[in-house]
Amino acid sequence: MADHRIGVIEVESAFLRHPAVAEAGVTTRPDKLRGSVIVAFVSLKAGHSPSDELRSELRETVRKEFGPLAVIEEINFVTVLPKTRSGKIMRRVLKAIVLNQELGDVSTIEFEESVDEARQAWQQIQSQLKPKS
Repeated sequence: MADHRIGVIEVESAFLRHPAVAEAGVTTRPDKLRGSVIVAFVSLKAGHSPSDELRSELRETVRKEFGPLAVIEEINFVTVLPKTRSGKIMRRVLKAIVLNQELGDVSTIEFEESVDEARQAWQQIQSQLKPKS
């Protein structure tokens, strides 16, 4: 991220260190200034709710591990991540959502609704970031 060699699995592991996080799926997207930035999709454990405060805590959890190298652009809260039936997170699907590309073959996905939920979370964050006219 930011053109440094930090792997998405390392970043996912850092998110998992926060007591509220059940699962995390991380991808990157290009950024003109920083090379690439982190986009995270996070599902929470029972008893925890999405909030701006929690987003800040999650950013700090990752930054404690990687310092300023980990540029987290967005944290999207979802109830379930797109995964194969064997439980592997489909990071390529998350990347396709973030880059607004075709998803490709999703015949092995466990819960098809997880793709729609991730897409809606991403679109909601993007609509909040757009300047108001």
